[in-house]
Amino acid sequence: MSQIEKAIQDIKKNIQEAQKSSFAAKDVLLLAVTKTVDPVRINEAVACGITAVGENRVQELEKKFDQVEKGVSWHLIGHLQTNKVKYIVDKVALIHSLDSISLAKEINKRSGQAGRRMPVLVQVNVADEDTKFGIAPKETMDFIKEVSVMPNIHIQGLMTIGPFVSEPEEVRPIFRCLRELRDEVSSQGLSGVDMNYLSMGMTNDYQVAVEEGANIIRVGSAIFGQRSV
Repeated sequence: MSQIEKAIQDIKKNIQEAQKSSFAAKDVLLLAVTKTVDPVRINEAVACGITAVGENRVQELEKKFDQVEKGVSWHLIGHLQTNKVKYIVDKVALIHSLDSISLAKEINKRSGQAGRRMPVLVQVNVADEDTKFGIAPKETMDFIKEVSVMPNIHIQGLMTIGPFVSEPEEVRPIFRCLRELRDEVSSQGLSGVDMNYLSMGMTNDYQVAVEEGANIIRVGSAIFGQRSV
């Protein structure tokens, strides 16, 4: 058994254990974060059961797109600049990082030109970190209402990045806040808005995230090993 195969099996076991929580989702997507990972190793992970991969950078996604097994679902999980939207509208299944009205307008425009309605997650800066992108929790509802009328965007949930701490338990309140915000948005019954996904949790804290309701976890180094750059 390869290191990648063993890592994926271990993560899936940890997910199952975390799903014993009363807040846990029944189905959790293990999104393999492939930043700096070469296509050969990505394809190895796909052969071991990975069905979706997440890229931080548009340029990397474009470079690898045709080298990775067909049928894999691509997600854009990093900060997205408006001038890069046109390169990915025909490639990604989900954008995790909608964080401004200007970006929403560009996604709406480019998706319309491509003849599709783009699924997106709203990135929320729950931890209020200056180094992170995202909408403030208290502004999220108004933001979603403004974007919801754009015909070529389909808001499907929320995403957050927890602060990197040595003790994953410290991040639990952040994940709980996002879940509660998801529930609040869902209760509004906004047209064109579905709160299907909570994208939260990475290598360091994905088990806590699953316990708090994450149904997409973004895991890189736990699958592929520590990045060299």
